[in-house]
Amino acid sequence: MSHGIQLRALPYDHPDAVKLNDQVQLEYQARYGGEGDVTPLDPAMFAPPSGLYLLAYDASGTPMASGGWRSQDENDEGYADGDAELKRMYVVPEARGLGLARRILAELEADARAAGRTRMVLETGDQQPEAIALYLSSGYTPSAKFGHYRHYDSSRCMAKPLLP
Repeated sequence: MSHGIQLRALPYDHPDAVKLNDQVQLEYQARYGGEGDVTPLDPAMFAPPSGLYLLAYDASGTPMASGGWRSQDENDEGYADGDAELKRMYVVPEARGLGLARRILAELEADARAAGRTRMVLETGDQQPEAIALYLSSGYTPSAKFGHYRHYDSSRCMAKPLLP
């Protein structure tokens, strides 16, 4: 069904990426209250080869979904050397169920693996059951908590080895 959907690598601060990021923040606010995801992100974090940011466009050139990965190494937030962290996985409501998230996820995993990363990690929350289901069905398993929200009860961290 994802005919005419095209994935494009773009900078994290590209206007279309910013537009989708604003939408995902509103969704986080609606689901969790508060101010959305306040994890500090810098566009340079997603610059290849130490990251990648993808947008999915429909045939008319409308951005429908986003996702990125950034390199992480061992630090006091619970990451490990060789980690690639998934960020900003988002599909606009009208494009859900088309497999866009799965496509972006597969592309990001392949890219991180090619860049020499050994594990993909992500943090989601208990108010995003669709996301949790996607990741479980894609081979992710619950992991020790890491990152900005590691002390929150609603936080759910998952990981998947990126085997060569």
